[in-house]
Amino acid sequence: MKSIVAEGEVRKSNYRPEIDGLRALAVIAVIVNHINKNAMPSGYLGVDIFFVMSGFVITSSLANHRSESLQDFFLGFYARRLKRLIPALALFTVITSLLICFFNPEPYNELGLAWKGMFGISNLSLYGSATDYFASSTELNPFTHTWSLGVEEQFYLVYPFLIWFSGFGRATVRGESNLLWVTGLLSVASLIGFLYLYQVNQPAAYFLMPPRFWEIGAGSLLFLGLRHPSQLLRWTESLPPLAVAACLVAILWLPLELAVIGTLAVVIATAVLIACLRKGTLMYAVLTNDKITYIGLISYSLYLWHWGILSISRWTIGIRWWSIPVQVALMLALGILSYRYVETPLRRAEWSAMRWKTIGFAISASAGTAGLVIGLQRLPISLYTGEQLELAARGVESLLQKFTLSGTGRAWQGRPCVLTENSEAGKIITSAGCTLGDPGKAKRRVLVLGNSFSAAFVQAFSKLVKRDGYAITITSSWGASPVKGMDNFSAYKEVNTYYWEQVAPSLMKDLRRGDLVFLINDLSDLTPAADTGRAQRRRQQFKRGLEELSQELSSKGVHLAVLHGLPFAREANCKPVNAIPQWFRPPGNHCPIPNKEVSLVRRSKLDMILREQERTRKITVVDLFDIFCSRKECTYLGRDGEVLYRDEHSHPSVEAARLSANAIRKALMAQ
Repeated sequence: MKSIVAEGEVRKSNYRPEIDGLRALAVIAVIVNHINKNAMPSGYLGVDIFFVMSGFVITSSLANHRSESLQDFFLGFYARRLKRLIPALALFTVITSLLICFFNPEPYNELGLAWKGMFGISNLSLYGSATDYFASSTELNPFTHTWSLGVEEQFYLVYPFLIWFSGFGRATVRGESNLLWVTGLLSVASLIGFLYLYQVNQPAAYFLMPPRFWEIGAGSLLFLGLRHPSQLLRWTESLPPLAVAACLVAILWLPLELAVIGTLAVVIATAVLIACLRKGTLMYAVLTNDKITYIGLISYSLYLWHWGILSISRWTIGIRWWSIPVQVALMLALGILSYRYVETPLRRAEWSAMRWKTIGFAISASAGTAGLVIGLQRLPISLYTGEQLELAARGVESLLQKFTLSGTGRAWQGRPCVLTENSEAGKIITSAGCTLGDPGKAKRRVLVLGNSFSAAFVQAFSKLVKRDGYAITITSSWGASPVKGMDNFSAYKEVNTYYWEQVAPSLMKDLRRGDLVFLINDLSDLTPAADTGRAQRRRQQFKRGLEELSQELSSKGVHLAVLHGLPFAREANCKPVNAIPQWFRPPGNHCPIPNKEVSLVRRSKLDMILREQERTRKITVVDLFDIFCSRKECTYLGRDGEVLYRDEHSHPSVEAARLSANAIRKALMAQ
């Protein structure tokens, strides 16, 4: 998600309309990407364009607001910033918070992000949830895009100090040189941090301000550099703007696999384009066209509303070919109204003759808006207007619920059988409390290992226990790799290692000849839509891990079973309640999943690995695909209307687990 913050006013004589033209290009790219990622895969880089322009224009603005005192400088800067940002954001937040309550039966996460956005910390919240295996879908949250407002507002906490203490804000002799060196060094450090973090912690590189500083810093350095032309800048200024703009637009179509290259390229291209744009060129004429610059002028309000409209649409009518013109028209209408009647008049108004009071009014408005949103969070009655979803269990938290198998006196205790975070490395998991049936009297024992999907299938084993005398021990580790020895890129790397090196071996040593180990995992990352080198490496690691595990088990007379890949339901970014008919939703499939033909093609390379090992009798493949996708189109619903998933993370519902029981029973009993 990307945010667009149009910068502070500069003196009319220094106004550069082509900058607003660039803002228009950036916001259009972001909107196109958010409507349909395939239409412009890297359109999200429009915000990186804005980060560069932000640094350029804010430095220009501060160069034109020199002050004699520290107090005057800071009060003036923050008064202008808050007057610019808060009014439109507060209006958007209040209206959208109320709307989401009408269409989302459980809007707690959305409202939580809303009030954090008013204080510029939503990016920190999203960073925390991005490292969460079960983070809520960002596309369903109408406040996700406020993360980059947080990045820029946090930049504003740092940059004015650099301006003042470098001497630039006081027009000292060496002020400009000092600012150039300090900003340059910090930008280089930030860029190094970005490149490093992108490899080891992508959410940090994406959401946090320090790894983004270099982009805003690039704009600042460009402004300072243009004041003292060098050989490089003279060469840059000689470039044809149309060719540079064409390169910039082309970058927006780069595939996501080239995200780092795309980010670097778009920052450089934006800076070069700003440097070489000049009157008399075709590109200058295009970007300074009245209609184009107007889109740039309203870009902040337009950005705020565009994502809210798209997110609310995902809860209601969806985003379809016939709805897009209406949604775009609504974005423009609300953006224009917000700009004309809220953003502009309140930015120009004199809130108080004393700037500290202006800042106080802005902070009070933020606090008041946050208070209203928190009030909605804690409202004792629901404002939801739709039909409630009937599921035996829903949400991620239900994966930890205790399950008592009637008539057996046995229960799966839930949380004691699951590793949920890295701090639980060292937690002892035993078969006691994690087993359905009596291991001492069982005809056969089955040890279920896996990630969160294994916990979702607890109720699929009732018949095996009650009818067939099996004992089923079920354990789980959030974010675990499907087998030992695979790269683990999740935030659960430490507990994954503990699970495969300590927990699984300790439980497997109790198995007898004739028993089984059943691996239940989400295997979707092994078969992404775009088959990457990383996915290929992981499939090979998966193959080796299966071979090693099956060989180890077969030497003890224990057989290995593996659950095959399920439909790619996570890609629908859909909560189960979105799958059922509602008055505010037209008929049709509102949780589109890749259809059966596409899914089976994507699964084919994984299928080759599993079937090859099955043919050599190393493993048994348990394939439930036809249960979860009973028609040509895969949906959230089963053949008889059952909701197959308990959350937006594609964890099977209790109903789906029960539907799978006979197929699982047949496969396991055949061994």
